[in-house]
Amino acid sequence: MTLALPSELRAEILAHAREGVPEEVVGVLAGDHGTETSTVQRCYRADNAAPTPRTRYEIAPTEELDLLERIDAAGLDVVGFYHSHPRGPAEPSDTDARLAAWPDRSYVIVSLADDAELGSWRWRGERFEREEIRTP
Repeated sequence: MTLALPSELRAEILAHAREGVPEEVVGVLAGDHGTETSTVQRCYRADNAAPTPRTRYEIAPTEELDLLERIDAAGLDVVGFYHSHPRGPAEPSDTDARLAAWPDRSYVIVSLADDAELGSWRWRGERFEREEIRTP
């Protein structure tokens, strides 16, 4: 499995994560969703509506609906989501797995613990599987 993420969108995600410190940030990835390869064409920032934004992320239902409508109107698919771990690894936490709701979508995690690092994981309905991030 591969997530094609252009370098300018990767930089946009990293900038959003750095701006949000010490809280987690969140956004939606849109483009061409495929079972083996998904291609990100746009990133949509969202407000983190979690009650504990330093350790969790959540998109408010009304904002999520608005973003999904914008993505659909642009003729794009939801490829997945991104969020940051300001002090943790670029891997899904137990909480991330418990709250994942979009099967076969990519979940990009930005770690700012040391050097900025991105990891991408596909949610398989019961578990995450690591996927390669490729720059097209």
